Amino acid sequence: MDLFDKISADIKTAMLAREKVRLETLRGIKKEFLEAKTAKGADGTLTDDHAMKILAKMAKQRRETAQIYAEQARPELAENELAEAAVIEEYLPKALSADELRAELTAIIAETGATGPKEMGKVMGVASKRLAGRADGRAVSEMVKQLLNS
Repeated sequence: MDLFDKISADIKTAMLAREKVRLETLRGIKKEFLEAKTAKGADGTLTDDHAMKILAKMAKQRRETAQIYAEQARPELAENELAEAAVIEEYLPKALSADELRAELTAIIAETGATGPKEMGKVMGVASKRLAGRADGRAVSEMVKQLLNS
């Protein structure tokens, strides 16, 4: 069962369980998936890799929006955004810890043969593909800079 089918099945389960936030979030995910499938230039299919990228983007948007709401003293809206982010994150692979990220990036640096900050692009190209959905791009970038400068 691919991710699209799993989301569709979970929508039915959320309806039966009357879980409002979960249902709304899953419907939003399905909408994004359908838009990706029918986008101009798309072939009508959605790979799990592309679906993971969409989910990661949606989760990041929810966390950033929650932070803005919290700064504006709107805790009820922030709470709703965080609840939606939690539902989305259930479908993403477990995020890497700082130590796991460092180990992965050290291996990628050794693999690419990068020796200094000028070769950061080479490392980031491989890292962004390999760590997609498991680590935030900003965290990866900062860690690569740190590792290449030392």
